[in-house]
Amino acid sequence: MSDQDRTVVRDLAKQVAEISQMAKQNVRRDLWRKHNSLVKTRPPVLVSAGASWPEVCPDSELKCKDGFLRHVEVRLRQVVFQDSLDDDHIVEPWFTVGAAFVGKLGDFRWGPQIKRTPRGAPGGTWQFDPPIRKEEDLAQLVKPHHVINEQVTAANAAKVREAIGDILEVDVDRGPAYRSFTADLSYDSANLRGLEQVMLDMVERPEWLHKLMRFLSEGVLTCHDEADATGDWHLTSGGNQAMCYSLDLPDPKPNTAATRKQLWCFAAAQEYAWVGPKMHDEFLLRYQMPIMKEFGLVAYGCCEDLTKKLDMLKQIPNLRRIAITPQADVRASAENLGREYVLGWRPNPSLMICNGFDPARVRRVLAEGMEAAKGCNVEIHLKDVQTIDRKPENLREWVRIAKGVAEQYA
Repeated sequence: MSDQDRTVVRDLAKQVAEISQMAKQNVRRDLWRKHNSLVKTRPPVLVSAGASWPEVCPDSELKCKDGFLRHVEVRLRQVVFQDSLDDDHIVEPWFTVGAAFVGKLGDFRWGPQIKRTPRGAPGGTWQFDPPIRKEEDLAQLVKPHHVINEQVTAANAAKVREAIGDILEVDVDRGPAYRSFTADLSYDSANLRGLEQVMLDMVERPEWLHKLMRFLSEGVLTCHDEADATGDWHLTSGGNQAMCYSLDLPDPKPNTAATRKQLWCFAAAQEYAWVGPKMHDEFLLRYQMPIMKEFGLVAYGCCEDLTKKLDMLKQIPNLRRIAITPQADVRASAENLGREYVLGWRPNPSLMICNGFDPARVRRVLAEGMEAAKGCNVEIHLKDVQTIDRKPENLREWVRIAKGVAEQYA
């Protein structure tokens, strides 16, 4: 690596290391431990910048020439920027490098290529181009396995250690490739079969759809079981779309083996947003359940409205967090869930910041939502931010307003 590249990432790593040692990180850890364990706290406030990252950290401002270190630079810059927002995000004193895997990955993860046909401008809408069109196409599916490419993984970790290993501990996440959306079954069933076709199959060809869902579920479980057998689940392998701290589970810790019972599982059903509870249960939840029950705690939901499915989701024995999306009925959800679950409330980002920033509107919408969820274990999570109009100061002001509203419901 060049001296310039090394200097760039080291300077950023020093900033992250300094931030990670600030007292506020332990305050936030305690906040999330209690909040995720249903202990009454000040509602946490979290920002996920999402698609607006290029506005915050444009390619034109990156300094590393080496492609690998350029990726490291981006991630470190994101951490520094996140800290500047003063939300309840926790900055950890380590840098995680994901393992490299042997086998088909990406759009070939189930064998046949997953394709999408663009519609309009780059980065805009697209349409499913499913590879599974006929019953015999199911024979193209390939069962995945958890096999790490040790040589590439070691080389990637060594390069990061050489650059910043004396500043931040380099954590190697050896958890399986099939996690989050590639393990929730909803996403990949639509990728492989087509979103509309999956819904038609529920009525016209239910047994065929059951066969597909069973294959996907068993494939994910195979990867998870194999990672368990090889000790490749670590305490940084879990996920819940927020902060993975809880009094019920060990704290995240780098390079520390774990079992699934010590981790969070994230699952979602975005592609089933227009599917009723009965069919959601039959064609998705029953196949997600064997995967989720192996974990310590479960966070369910991303952008889908789960208001009318909450009773169904209560079947999940280790369910702890549920997404309350902009489309959801906050009051009805709160009345149903009470204090038995964490409500991950996501106010509409268009009303918050993407369609002009109006502090009075932000304060009003947040106050209405918090009042509707009064008495519950709720957080305010600004998520799916498509643009901030190149004004990062608006995000900082949003956090200040949100914290002020949250304090009233501590």
